[in-house]
Amino acid sequence: MYIDGASKGNPGPSGIGAVICQNGQVIKNLSAYIGTATNNVAEYRALIRALEEGLILKAQNVKINTDSQLLCNQMNKVYKIKSPNISGLYRQAQHLIQGFKNFQINYIPRTENRGADKLATLAIRQELRGKCGA
Repeated sequence: MYIDGASKGNPGPSGIGAVICQNGQVIKNLSAYIGTATNNVAEYRALIRALEEGLILKAQNVKINTDSQLLCNQMNKVYKIKSPNISGLYRQAQHLIQGFKNFQINYIPRTENRGADKLATLAIRQELRGKCGA
């Protein structure tokens, strides 16, 4: 799974994106507008949504790829959670992880996460376009 959260402003209109792959093939793309949020909250919301989808797909092994060093290091318990806005999302993600036999989260360069980034940005653009066109 490749995940990303995006925020136009910090906080600002935010979206999430995820590309779910199995055996090297894309099986599902997720893109959703999540309202006003910080970029870090959007990153966590992308992770949670991807984990929920993994459980729906009955995956046993999950490998998350993210370009958020903060998210990766917090989930791997390298960094402590200081923000109250993040602590509840962190606990929710940790709870979802219990549903998998194996879980791994890795930091990847942004250039390797273009698919999820595009999906997160698309969700914001579509929402803003809808409001401007109304």
